[in-house]
Amino acid sequence: MKPIQPSQRDAVYSQPLDKVSDFAFDANVVNVFPDMINRSVPGYANIIHTIGRLAERYVQAHTKVYDLGCSLGAASLAVKQHCHQPGVEIIGIDNSSAMVERCQTYVNAYRGDTPVQIQCADITEIELEPCSMVILNFTLQFVEPKLRQQLISRIFAQLSPNGLLVLSEKIRHDDPLADELLIDLHHQFKRDNGYSELEVSQKRAALENVMRIDTQAIQEQRLRDAGFSTVQNWFRCFNFASWVAIKGQADE
Repeated sequence: MKPIQPSQRDAVYSQPLDKVSDFAFDANVVNVFPDMINRSVPGYANIIHTIGRLAERYVQAHTKVYDLGCSLGAASLAVKQHCHQPGVEIIGIDNSSAMVERCQTYVNAYRGDTPVQIQCADITEIELEPCSMVILNFTLQFVEPKLRQQLISRIFAQLSPNGLLVLSEKIRHDDPLADELLIDLHHQFKRDNGYSELEVSQKRAALENVMRIDTQAIQEQRLRDAGFSTVQNWFRCFNFASWVAIKGQADE
């Protein structure tokens, strides 16, 4: 079993760049990703912990759990830790080969009866199998907007009755004043966590073309259009939110 290397401190955007390239989940990001996401996303640790607790409640015996856009497997491992139903298989999927390679090392280092399989694939193209829980933890915002409804509808179709989708996303607001305020509060959060003005500015520029975010209303309507009748926003901090969408018996 390979030892897990400690996460490096995120300094990807700490030096002035002549040209800020589009953000990519490459080896440079993989090396610092745990530090990056915890210093950039308010409440991230709480979201991961709650995903594990939701798995305790909703994962059904002899079913699959999908972690779509699994990055380094934090959500997959939270499910593994808290799910004690027999015959469960966790499948983490990411389209970054650098992420997948490191993620496999991480999940192999954790003991437990629930197997975790990590795959390198495009989540908009894979064939999902019947499952009782699906996780999209800050993933949908990187999917082409025209493909988002189709993906959510495919997830709904494969979920078991009483199955659960967890959707976490950065969101925008129709009210420009409110949007500006929450963006400013988020940037202050990053400064408070040690990021410089240069880092905040360059990271924002890098994400501009690759992370296209929706409003809360659009997210919730998309879930309802897919067929979910129970949609609940359970977490909110600044412009970050997480929902649970439950497929009830009547949603078949």
